[in-house]
Amino acid sequence: MDEELRSLTERLRAESGATAAYDRLVATEDLDELARVLTEPGQPLWARELAAFRLGLAGDRRAFESLILFLNHRDPQRCASAAHALAHLDDPRTARAAAALATNELRVAYALHPVRLLAELRAPESVPALITTLERRLRPHDPYRRVALACVEGLGDLEDARARPVLNEALAHPALAEAAVRALARIPRQR
Repeated sequence: MDEELRSLTERLRAESGATAAYDRLVATEDLDELARVLTEPGQPLWARELAAFRLGLAGDRRAFESLILFLNHRDPQRCASAAHALAHLDDPRTARAAAALATNELRVAYALHPVRLLAELRAPESVPALITTLERRLRPHDPYRRVALACVEGLGDLEDARARPVLNEALAHPALAEAAVRALARIPRQR
């Protein structure tokens, strides 16, 4: 069993009270049944999350909108599960949506998982979004160091020379300097 699926099902089992409805959603192989959970009124949050996650892993794009909402949720566990499912969904809209969430200054407190997802997707939107997000995090006294660190690490993973200037700026920030050195070392030098 996928580790993220195991973690999600354990968390949602507790959240649901281990009801028969929970057991049915975990066991069903009927993607239409899972999709109905996303559109029927009155469904609990745990049921919507479970259905969206399972549809995402199955590559069913009906989960896209729900997974994007969970990617921007205040609960980090829901964000992490949504990012995992979105990475498997293979929907061309995912990178644009993750970039919009990562660069939204009004929601920067929830940008960690969209930033990590962008690095994993390696999409054309990834490097520009991570550069923009990191530039904003380099302001004095910025409280979102985990987001900044994820940007630095992601830019290192992406190995794109466009990131060199912002990573050089990150060297001046003690909390980011070590990761910035590693990221810069991964980016090929232009001749």
